[in-house]
Amino acid sequence: MKGTIKDSPASPESRKAGRWRAGNRQQTRPPRLSPAKRDDDGQATDQRLKLGVVGVGYLGEFHAQKYAAMEEIDLVGLVDTDFKRAQEMARKYNTKAYNSYTEILSFVDGLSLAVPTVSHFEIGHDILDHGIHLLIEKPITLTLSDADKLIEVAKKNNTILQVGHIERFNPAVVKMESLLSKPFFIDSHRLAFFTNRGTDVDVILDLMIHDLDIILHIVNSEITEIHAVGMPVVSDKIDIANVRIIFSNGTVANLTVSRVSSESLRTMRIFQPNNCISIDYGKRKISVTQFKVNEKSFTDLPSLDHKEDAFPDSDPLADQIRSFIESIKTRTEPQVTGVDGKKALAVALSIIDQIKRNKSKDIILN
Repeated sequence: MKGTIKDSPASPESRKAGRWRAGNRQQTRPPRLSPAKRDDDGQATDQRLKLGVVGVGYLGEFHAQKYAAMEEIDLVGLVDTDFKRAQEMARKYNTKAYNSYTEILSFVDGLSLAVPTVSHFEIGHDILDHGIHLLIEKPITLTLSDADKLIEVAKKNNTILQVGHIERFNPAVVKMESLLSKPFFIDSHRLAFFTNRGTDVDVILDLMIHDLDIILHIVNSEITEIHAVGMPVVSDKIDIANVRIIFSNGTVANLTVSRVSSESLRTMRIFQPNNCISIDYGKRKISVTQFKVNEKSFTDLPSLDHKEDAFPDSDPLADQIRSFIESIKTRTEPQVTGVDGKKALAVALSIIDQIKRNKSKDIILN
């Protein structure tokens, strides 16, 4: 049956940032909210946030596009060390171009940070230290100590720190959360064609971290074991990997990731007592197969009830940015916090470490 589902010094890695370095720090911060529209009684009816994007490469342009389409905010600037790129994007999205993020720190309320991961900590720390809200692309940083420092400076300055784990805003994932009971086995596949983008880090930090964040979010239990294998294929980093994670409550998660695939695939299956939830991230589709153990089919096996739902017109990145804006306006905790970003990073780094240690053992044995 088919139906519709109802319902701080920088770390050594950060000091390699080079062209993205912070520059001189500005000590004063004037008010950034645009003048409010007022009704006949003089009450404020609209205060527009001033927002910008630092790093307008492939991913950063999408951030700029979403901000530019939102009438409730002012996109006040786009920053890139490739100034011609910044100018091109500024013309396209009707705003101003800047060569350094330090040029706009005095008049923005919040920024999206979409620069290479190696620069996340140094730039992110400087932004937060100026009292500016930050939506930082994943992974939050390259090291746990740097992640801790970002979390600490955000808390000290009472600023929003949101990490860009975009799959949390995929409507199929949102729907899945409402259907969870007791997951006991999770099977995840994330395969992508090879591109030079993202090869500054291992595939675990580039792609698998999305699935790690989702799994850590839905499994309320400590990790007891990690078994990981992986290897480089076309880059000098890990390009393909398989990981099994065992939680103390008995839940097992199996994750496969590749950025050297001949196909694009982003799926997750979650097995629970009497049902299986399947998610296709790319198609933004969810299906649920219910095993009706009290109803037997002609084969004397439990009958199956299959339902599915799709969300083709959704926009997870726009929803992520709207969530960031709402957190700024209401001063409430973002959906994906700095702590969430650190948790996913911690598991990712453990996986990378195990793969590299296993590789070292192979070299010694040979």
